[in-house]
Amino acid sequence: MNVAGILKTKGANVITAVPSDSIADISNILGTNKIGAVLIVDRSGNLRGVVSERDIVRGLSECGSDCLDQTAEDLMTSDLITTTPSETIDNVMSLMTGKRIRHLPVLDEGRLSGFISIGDVVKSRMDEVEREAAAMRDYIATG
Repeated sequence: MNVAGILKTKGANVITAVPSDSIADISNILGTNKIGAVLIVDRSGNLRGVVSERDIVRGLSECGSDCLDQTAEDLMTSDLITTTPSETIDNVMSLMTGKRIRHLPVLDEGRLSGFISIGDVVKSRMDEVEREAAAMRDYIATG
């Protein structure tokens, strides 16, 4: 299985915000959509960064409630690690674990084509293991 398989199951819809959106607005986007991070894109749709729940908590600890008036650009992580649709699940799991990141933008030929979380990756891997176990049970039962 690869990242394209996750996007096929999950869908390629990506919720985004712009760098000038306030952290209060970003928090509302996260809460309304029940997501842990939002990608920040410029007006041309170019990927600029990501703001996660973790970024907001860090901002609150450093600035208090004034953090909510800051912009996405003030708190976003801009040095992004990305993946491609052809990347394997095992490689993505290793990357996310090694870099301690929970969300990966998916770029296809340089263009944003999806956004996956560690939860998406684990679910995909668990589904794959379950399919393999079912195939083994069927093989044993027919043998």
